[in-house]
Amino acid sequence: MKPLTNPIKEAERYLSNARQILSEKAGKDGNYYEDPKYVKMAGDTAWKGVLVALDAVTDVRKNVKSEQRVDIQDYQNAIAKKDRKMTKPLHSAYQSLHLYLGYDGNLSYKIVQGALSDGKSIVAWAAKHYKEAQ
Repeated sequence: MKPLTNPIKEAERYLSNARQILSEKAGKDGNYYEDPKYVKMAGDTAWKGVLVALDAVTDVRKNVKSEQRVDIQDYQNAIAKKDRKMTKPLHSAYQSLHLYLGYDGNLSYKIVQGALSDGKSIVAWAAKHYKEAQ
């Protein structure tokens, strides 16, 4: 796979696509979304964007064999070396985007918006460190 020319813009595009999925397909009724299928899709999309951003500023993927899966703990350790304060937001983004939305399809509007906010903060943090590395 060829490297992305601007992985931060790509990560932001993933987050934008997640929001678009929610607004166009998930349907909102009051404080809840109506279709867990699209909430799951949006959560997975946003989480993949977070991973793209993290891969741009860490060596996590370079340190594992291609057939191995990267564990969240690998990202936690890599982030802790750069900025220990970001380990909690990363853990929160993992739980909210990947688990609560991606797997569970949590329909709560507040939880979904909080999860997307967590993802956005990780991407913004990665953008800062990506610029510093350039």
